[in-house]
Amino acid sequence: MTAPSFRAQGVIPACLLPFHDDFSIDEQDFRRHLNFLSAIRGVTGICVNGHSCEVHTLSADERKRVIDIAVDEVGDRMPIIAGVYANGSLEAAEQARAAQRHGASALLVFPSYSTIKGGKLRQDMSKTHVRYIAEACDLPLILFQYAYATGQSYEFDTLVELCEEIPSIAGIKDGIGDPMRHARHIHDLHGLSRRVSVLSTHSTWLLGSLCMGCDGLLSGAGSVIADLQAAMFDAVSRHDLQRAQQLDERMYPIVQKFYAAPYLDMHNRMKEVLACIGRLNRAVVRPPQCRITEEEKAELLAMATQAGLTAVGMKGLDW
Repeated sequence: MTAPSFRAQGVIPACLLPFHDDFSIDEQDFRRHLNFLSAIRGVTGICVNGHSCEVHTLSADERKRVIDIAVDEVGDRMPIIAGVYANGSLEAAEQARAAQRHGASALLVFPSYSTIKGGKLRQDMSKTHVRYIAEACDLPLILFQYAYATGQSYEFDTLVELCEEIPSIAGIKDGIGDPMRHARHIHDLHGLSRRVSVLSTHSTWLLGSLCMGCDGLLSGAGSVIADLQAAMFDAVSRHDLQRAQQLDERMYPIVQKFYAAPYLDMHNRMKEVLACIGRLNRAVVRPPQCRITEEEKAELLAMATQAGLTAVGMKGLDW
Protein backbone atom coordinates (compact mmCIF):
# COMPACT_ATOMS: atom_id res chain seq x y z
CA MET A 1 0.00 0.00 0.00
CA THR A 2 1.30 3.43 -0.94
CA ALA A 3 1.51 5.77 2.04
CA PRO A 4 -1.01 8.64 1.87
CA SER A 5 0.47 12.05 1.13
CA PHE A 6 1.10 14.22 4.15
CA ARG A 7 0.44 17.91 4.70
CA ALA A 8 1.43 19.51 7.98
CA GLN A 9 -1.94 20.94 8.87
CA GLY A 10 -5.11 20.16 10.76
CA VAL A 11 -5.56 18.07 13.90
CA ILE A 12 -3.10 15.23 14.46
CA PRO A 13 -3.57 13.22 17.67
CA ALA A 14 -0.45 11.66 19.16
CA CYS A 15 -2.01 8.37 20.13
CA LEU A 16 -1.57 6.39 23.30
CA LEU A 17 -0.33 2.80 23.25
CA PRO A 18 -2.33 0.29 25.32
CA PHE A 19 -0.54 -2.52 27.18
CA HIS A 20 -1.61 -5.80 28.75
CA ASP A 21 -0.99 -6.36 32.44
CA ASP A 22 2.30 -8.07 31.54
CA PHE A 23 3.39 -4.86 29.72
CA SER A 24 3.14 -6.40 26.24
CA ILE A 25 1.40 -4.30 23.58
CA ASP A 26 -2.36 -4.83 23.46
CA GLU A 27 -2.69 -4.88 19.68
CA GLN A 28 -6.45 -5.34 19.63
CA ASP A 29 -7.04 -2.37 21.92
CA PHE A 30 -4.53 -0.30 19.95
CA ARG A 31 -6.46 -0.98 16.75
CA ARG A 32 -9.69 0.09 18.47
CA HIS A 33 -8.03 3.30 19.67
CA LEU A 34 -6.68 4.07 16.18
CA ASN A 35 -10.08 3.51 14.59
CA PHE A 36 -11.79 5.79 17.08
CA LEU A 37 -9.33 8.61 16.40
CA SER A 38 -9.39 8.19 12.63
CA ALA A 39 -13.18 8.48 12.55
CA ILE A 40 -13.24 11.90 14.22
CA ARG A 41 -14.18 14.71 11.91
CA GLY A 42 -11.25 17.06 11.36
CA VAL A 43 -8.47 14.59 12.20
CA THR A 44 -5.94 14.73 9.36
CA GLY A 45 -3.33 12.21 10.53
CA ILE A 46 -2.24 10.12 13.49
CA CYS A 47 1.16 10.21 15.18
CA VAL A 48 2.69 7.05 16.67
CA ASN A 49 5.94 6.33 18.51
CA GLY A 50 5.87 9.63 20.34
CA HIS A 51 5.89 10.43 24.04
CA SER A 52 2.23 9.38 24.24
CA CYS A 53 3.21 5.92 22.93
CA GLU A 54 5.81 5.67 25.71
CA VAL A 55 8.38 5.41 22.94
CA HIS A 56 11.27 5.52 25.41
CA THR A 57 10.17 2.08 26.65
CA LEU A 58 9.79 0.45 23.22
CA SER A 59 12.30 -1.82 21.53
CA ALA A 60 13.26 -1.34 17.89
CA ASP A 61 11.00 -4.25 16.89
CA GLU A 62 8.11 -2.81 18.89
CA ARG A 63 8.45 0.60 17.24
CA LYS A 64 8.24 -1.09 13.83
CA ARG A 65 5.27 -3.17 14.94
CA VAL A 66 3.43 -0.06 16.14
CA ILE A 67 3.87 1.49 12.67
CA ASP A 68 2.74 -1.74 11.01
CA ILE A 69 -0.45 -1.87 13.07
CA ALA A 70 -1.27 1.80 12.47
CA VAL A 71 -0.67 1.55 8.73
CA ASP A 72 -2.66 -1.68 8.47
CA GLU A 73 -5.59 -0.36 10.49
CA VAL A 74 -6.06 3.23 9.29
CA GLY A 75 -3.23 3.93 6.83
CA ASP A 76 -5.60 3.73 3.86
CA ARG A 77 -7.58 6.64 5.33
CA MET A 78 -4.95 9.03 6.59
CA PRO A 79 -1.19 9.52 6.94
CA ILE A 80 0.71 7.92 9.81
CA ILE A 81 3.43 10.10 11.31
CA ALA A 82 6.13 8.09 13.09
CA GLY A 83 8.37 9.44 15.81
CA VAL A 84 12.14 9.23 15.47
CA TYR A 85 13.41 9.06 19.03
CA ALA A 86 17.12 8.30 19.51
CA ASN A 87 20.12 9.78 21.25
CA GLY A 88 22.53 8.86 18.48
CA SER A 89 22.18 10.20 14.95
CA LEU A 90 23.11 6.87 13.33
CA GLU A 91 20.32 5.14 15.25
CA ALA A 92 17.93 7.98 14.37
CA ALA A 93 18.77 7.55 10.68
CA GLU A 94 18.05 3.82 10.91
CA GLN A 95 14.71 4.54 12.59
CA ALA A 96 13.88 6.92 9.73
CA ARG A 97 14.69 4.28 7.11
CA ALA A 98 12.66 1.67 8.97
CA ALA A 99 9.66 4.00 9.31
CA GLN A 100 9.67 4.60 5.57
CA ARG A 101 9.94 0.88 4.82
CA HIS A 102 7.02 0.15 7.12
CA GLY A 103 4.71 2.66 5.47
CA ALA A 104 4.88 5.88 7.48
CA SER A 105 3.93 9.03 5.59
CA ALA A 106 6.03 11.46 7.65
CA LEU A 107 8.36 11.62 10.64
CA LEU A 108 8.25 13.52 13.92
CA VAL A 109 11.89 14.24 14.77
CA PHE A 110 12.71 14.39 18.48
CA PRO A 111 15.89 16.16 19.58
CA SER A 112 18.74 13.98 20.78
CA TYR A 113 18.98 13.85 24.56
CA SER A 114 22.73 14.17 24.18
CA THR A 115 22.04 17.91 23.77
CA ILE A 116 20.46 18.24 27.20
CA LYS A 117 23.62 19.57 28.89
CA GLY A 118 24.26 22.74 26.97
CA GLY A 119 22.84 22.00 23.54
CA LYS A 120 21.83 25.63 23.07
CA LEU A 121 25.54 26.43 22.88
CA ARG A 122 26.21 23.64 20.37
CA GLN A 123 23.55 24.09 17.73
CA ASP A 124 25.82 22.29 15.27
CA MET A 125 24.90 19.08 17.12
CA SER A 126 21.18 19.67 16.59
CA LYS A 127 21.74 20.46 12.92
CA THR A 128 23.86 17.34 12.44
CA HIS A 129 21.16 15.15 14.00
CA VAL A 130 18.46 16.47 11.66
CA ARG A 131 20.71 16.18 8.61
CA TYR A 132 21.40 12.49 9.26
CA ILE A 133 17.68 11.81 9.46
CA ALA A 134 16.84 13.84 6.36
CA GLU A 135 19.53 12.08 4.32
CA ALA A 136 18.29 8.65 5.39
CA CYS A 137 14.78 8.87 3.92
CA ASP A 138 12.44 10.66 1.53
CA LEU A 139 9.70 11.42 4.06
CA PRO A 140 8.49 14.86 5.17
CA LEU A 141 9.86 15.86 8.56
CA ILE A 142 8.24 17.63 11.50
CA LEU A 143 10.85 18.99 13.91
CA PHE A 144 9.76 18.85 17.54
CA GLN A 145 10.59 22.23 19.06
CA TYR A 146 10.90 21.52 22.79
CA ALA A 147 10.17 24.10 25.47
CA TYR A 148 12.88 26.73 25.67
CA ALA A 149 13.39 25.99 29.37
CA THR A 150 14.54 22.42 28.60
CA GLY A 151 17.73 23.62 26.92
CA GLN A 152 16.99 21.29 23.97
CA SER A 153 15.12 23.66 21.69
CA TYR A 154 16.42 24.89 18.36
CA GLU A 155 17.56 28.49 18.35
CA PHE A 156 15.54 30.45 15.83
CA ASP A 157 18.44 30.97 13.42
CA THR A 158 19.06 27.22 13.50
CA LEU A 159 15.44 26.50 12.60
CA VAL A 160 15.58 28.90 9.67
CA GLU A 161 18.88 27.48 8.43
CA LEU A 162 17.56 23.90 8.57
CA CYS A 163 14.27 24.80 6.88
CA GLU A 164 16.04 26.64 4.08
CA GLU A 165 18.60 23.87 3.62
CA ILE A 166 16.38 20.76 3.89
CA PRO A 167 13.30 20.81 1.65
CA SER A 168 11.79 17.76 3.35
CA ILE A 169 11.15 19.77 6.55
CA ALA A 170 7.41 20.35 6.30
CA GLY A 171 6.87 21.96 9.68
CA ILE A 172 7.55 22.06 13.38
CA LYS A 173 5.65 20.77 16.37
CA ASP A 174 5.93 23.87 18.49
CA GLY A 175 6.10 23.38 22.23
CA ILE A 176 8.43 26.31 22.88
CA GLY A 177 6.31 27.41 25.87
CA ASP A 178 6.88 31.13 25.25
CA PRO A 179 4.19 33.14 23.43
CA MET A 180 6.68 35.65 22.03
CA ARG A 181 8.92 32.94 20.53
CA HIS A 182 5.84 31.02 19.37
CA ALA A 183 4.55 34.08 17.53
CA ARG A 184 7.92 34.53 15.84
CA HIS A 185 7.92 30.90 14.69
CA ILE A 186 4.52 31.34 13.07
CA HIS A 187 5.27 34.69 11.46
CA ASP A 188 8.77 34.00 10.20
CA LEU A 189 8.50 30.32 9.22
CA HIS A 190 5.38 31.14 7.22
CA GLY A 191 7.34 33.91 5.53
CA LEU A 192 10.28 31.83 4.32
CA SER A 193 10.84 31.32 0.60
CA ARG A 194 9.18 27.92 1.15
CA ARG A 195 6.44 28.20 3.76
CA VAL A 196 7.01 25.91 6.75
CA SER A 197 4.00 24.92 8.87
CA VAL A 198 3.67 25.39 12.61
CA LEU A 199 1.67 22.77 14.52
CA SER A 200 0.88 23.77 18.08
CA THR A 201 1.32 21.46 21.03
CA HIS A 202 0.49 24.16 23.58
CA SER A 203 -2.50 22.23 24.86
CA THR A 204 -2.99 24.31 28.02
CA TRP A 205 -3.37 27.54 25.99
CA LEU A 206 -4.49 26.09 22.69
CA LEU A 207 -7.02 28.79 21.83
CA GLY A 208 -4.46 31.57 22.10
CA SER A 209 -1.92 29.53 20.17
CA LEU A 210 -4.29 28.76 17.29
CA CYS A 211 -5.44 32.37 17.11
CA MET A 212 -1.83 33.36 16.42
CA GLY A 213 -2.10 31.56 13.09
CA CYS A 214 -0.96 27.96 13.57
CA ASP A 215 -1.58 25.52 10.74
CA GLY A 216 -2.97 22.95 13.15
CA LEU A 217 -1.94 20.99 16.21
CA LEU A 218 -0.17 17.78 17.16
CA SER A 219 -0.93 16.79 20.73
CA GLY A 220 -1.15 13.79 23.04
CA ALA A 221 -4.35 15.25 24.49
CA GLY A 222 -5.84 14.47 21.08
CA SER A 223 -6.02 10.85 22.21
CA VAL A 224 -8.80 12.00 24.54
CA ILE A 225 -10.28 15.26 23.20
CA ALA A 226 -9.53 15.30 19.47
CA ASP A 227 -13.18 16.15 18.74
CA LEU A 228 -13.00 19.28 20.86
CA GLN A 229 -9.62 20.22 19.38
CA ALA A 230 -10.88 19.76 15.82
CA ALA A 231 -14.00 21.79 16.51
CA MET A 232 -11.89 24.57 18.01
CA PHE A 233 -9.50 24.58 15.05
CA ASP A 234 -12.49 24.78 12.71
CA ALA A 235 -14.03 27.64 14.71
CA VAL A 236 -10.76 29.60 14.72
CA SER A 237 -10.36 29.00 10.99
CA ARG A 238 -13.85 30.44 10.46
CA HIS A 239 -13.12 33.38 12.83
CA ASP A 240 -15.92 32.21 15.12
CA LEU A 241 -14.36 33.38 18.38
CA GLN A 242 -17.49 32.83 20.46
CA ARG A 243 -17.65 29.15 19.47
CA ALA A 244 -13.90 28.74 20.03
CA GLN A 245 -14.21 30.24 23.51
CA GLN A 246 -17.07 27.89 24.36
CA LEU A 247 -14.92 24.92 23.37
CA ASP A 248 -11.99 26.30 25.32
CA GLU A 249 -14.19 26.50 28.40
CA ARG A 250 -15.05 22.82 28.02
CA MET A 251 -11.44 21.77 27.52
CA TYR A 252 -9.94 23.94 30.23
CA PRO A 253 -10.48 21.76 33.32
CA ILE A 254 -9.31 18.51 31.78
CA VAL A 255 -6.18 19.88 30.08
CA GLN A 256 -5.20 21.70 33.23
CA LYS A 257 -5.41 18.38 35.06
CA PHE A 258 -3.60 16.42 32.35
CA TYR A 259 -0.62 18.76 32.35
CA ALA A 260 -0.37 19.48 36.08
CA ALA A 261 2.80 18.66 38.00
CA PRO A 262 4.39 16.22 37.74
CA TYR A 263 4.33 16.85 34.01
CA LEU A 264 5.65 13.35 33.27
CA ASP A 265 2.28 11.87 34.30
CA MET A 266 0.36 13.54 31.46
CA HIS A 267 -0.13 10.44 29.30
CA ASN A 268 -0.56 8.26 32.37
CA ARG A 269 -3.55 10.46 33.28
CA MET A 270 -4.94 10.31 29.75
CA LYS A 271 -4.88 6.51 29.83
CA GLU A 272 -6.75 6.49 33.14
CA VAL A 273 -9.52 8.66 31.70
CA LEU A 274 -9.91 6.54 28.57
CA ALA A 275 -9.96 3.34 30.61
CA CYS A 276 -12.61 4.76 32.94
CA ILE A 277 -14.90 5.79 30.08
CA GLY A 278 -14.39 2.54 28.21
CA ARG A 279 -12.25 3.69 25.30
CA LEU A 280 -9.27 1.63 26.50
CA ASN A 281 -9.41 -1.73 28.25
CA ARG A 282 -6.90 -0.78 30.92
CA ALA A 283 -4.52 2.03 31.92
CA VAL A 284 -1.27 0.08 32.18
CA VAL A 285 1.94 2.11 31.83
CA ARG A 286 5.42 0.66 31.47
CA PRO A 287 7.95 1.12 34.24
CA PRO A 288 9.47 3.24 35.57
CA GLN A 289 6.12 5.02 35.28
CA CYS A 290 3.63 4.11 38.00
CA ARG A 291 -0.15 4.32 38.10
CA ILE A 292 -1.65 7.43 39.65
CA THR A 293 -3.49 7.35 42.95
CA GLU A 294 -7.20 6.61 43.29
CA GLU A 295 -7.66 10.14 44.62
CA GLU A 296 -6.13 11.68 41.51
CA LYS A 297 -8.13 9.34 39.31
CA ALA A 298 -11.34 10.58 40.94
CA GLU A 299 -10.30 14.18 40.31
CA LEU A 300 -9.60 13.36 36.67
CA LEU A 301 -12.99 11.74 36.22
CA ALA A 302 -14.68 14.81 37.66
CA MET A 303 -12.82 17.01 35.17
CA ALA A 304 -13.63 14.59 32.32
CA THR A 305 -17.32 14.75 33.20
CA GLN A 306 -17.16 18.53 33.23
CA ALA A 307 -15.58 18.42 29.75
CA GLY A 308 -18.42 16.23 28.51
CA LEU A 309 -16.46 13.02 27.99
CA THR A 310 -18.68 9.95 28.05
CA ALA A 311 -18.42 6.23 27.52
CA VAL A 312 -19.77 6.59 23.98
CA GLY A 313 -17.09 9.13 23.05
CA MET A 314 -17.58 12.41 21.25
CA LYS A 315 -17.90 11.53 17.58
CA GLY A 316 -21.23 13.33 17.48
CA LEU A 317 -19.95 16.72 18.58
CA ASP A 318 -21.96 19.33 16.69
CA TRP A 319 -19.78 21.90 14.95
